[in-house]
Amino acid sequence: SSIYSEISNNFDGCCFVENIREKSSKYGLENLQEKILSGVLKQNKVKVGSIEEGKRMIVDRLCRRKVLIVLDDVDHLVQLKALAGSHDWFGEGSRIIITTRDKHLLNAHRVKLMHNIRLLNDDEAIKLFCKLAPQDNRPKEDYEQLSKDVVSYAGGLPLALTVLGPFLSDKDIDEWVSALARLKQIPNDDIVGKLKISFDGLTKVEKDLFLDIACFFRWEKKDRAMEILDACGFHP
Repeated sequence: SSIYSEISNNFDGCCFVENIREKSSKYGLENLQEKILSGVLKQNKVKVGSIEEGKRMIVDRLCRRKVLIVLDDVDHLVQLKALAGSHDWFGEGSRIIITTRDKHLLNAHRVKLMHNIRLLNDDEAIKLFCKLAPQDNRPKEDYEQLSKDVVSYAGGLPLALTVLGPFLSDKDIDEWVSALARLKQIPNDDIVGKLKISFDGLTKVEKDLFLDIACFFRWEKKDRAMEILDACGFHP
């Protein structure tokens, strides 16, 4: 979203489609096609009767426009085919940014450039956390080690920091200590819930594989673990 805000002024029209995984199942792809058309064209009433009609409308109305569209949390190829079927759907200079947990979708859709999002290092994580949980009026020495403990707990995951920062921002030092102790025993529901989306998207066999690896093969070399799982008929 920060990149979108930074560069959106360079385009004829823009649209940020959030949570496609969730919204496509709730409201249908036609609704998301309407959102793209309304957002880029800045029109309130754009009605799409079917997915195929939506595809034709996007091509007809956007093929000569330089657009910026973000498709967030895609989890099925059919979503990409309905919302950004090919490069010639949009005008020259357009940029379509896709976020997904499944790299194979990008390969199947022949996405030109892929970028793996890395975890934050300690310095980056501290900066983000301090921005989300300001300590302006507090003794720096009291909160410095606690902030490092929070960042260590988050493990460089921005999602965890964006949940924990606002949660701790209005609490005193004793509450920070208590919250950290509790988090180490019982993870925050918001963080677990959002991470669990990836697990829920797996097939039954993939879930079994994931749990076997998490419980029994965490420190095993990959080839050895695959050999054992293959012998059990899991086709790892």
